[in-house]
Parts: sequence; C-alpha cells; structure tokens
Amino acid sequence: MPKVVRLKDFKRNESASVYFTKNELNQLLSHYSRRVISGEWKDYAIDHGKGMSAFSIYRDNGTHPVFTVFKYAKGSHRHGDYVVGAGGNMLKRGKKLSDVLSVFDRNLKLVSR
Repeated sequence: MPKVVRLKDFKRNESASVYFTKNELNQLLSHYSRRVISGEWKDYAIDHGKGMSAFSIYRDNGTHPVFTVFKYAKGSHRHGDYVVGAGGNMLKRGKKLSDVLSVFDRNLKLVSR
C-alpha cells in the first residue's frame, strides 16, 4: 500500500540534501581526467549522505578510495564546507572547492641535471 507523504514534510527533507553543482563537478572531473590520462587514477564514485556529498577517487578497482572530496551543507561543518581526505585522514579543508583541490596540484622539482 502506498505511503501518503505531506508535500511540506518532503520538501523539508530534500533541503538537507547536498549535491555538487555543475561548476563543482567540472572542477572535480578536470582534476580527475588529468590523473586518468597520466595513468594514476582509474575510477570514481559519487555518494550522498545526510548533509554531505562525496566524490571518491580510486587508483584501481579496489574497495577503498585513495582520496575523497566531501561537500558538507553550508555552515554544518566546523572546518569548512569542503574537505579532502585520504585513508581516514583530513588532508585539506576550506570554504571553496578550488582551495581544497589545490592539494592535487603538483609542484615539479628538478631532481638532477
């Protein structure tokens, strides 16, 4: 038997959902595609939880992601709205996605001449 839901209650629950915007997905996929081309990363997944969304990056077809970029609901996370994590550790956090994605930028150094 179908469950009757008041529209007012449904909208309230939907507002707690957090999703990546088109611009944010473009930024994430831009970083991701560069690493796929270089052969470092192989797969990704997008997950949604209560008050957060996650973009997980996999090095191979394993069960655990190498990196995860989290987006939290505005003002709900004391360390910022975006967090990059790896293996249960927080690598970078910030209010803007571009700031936390800078953790993936490479600083090339001359090793030998």
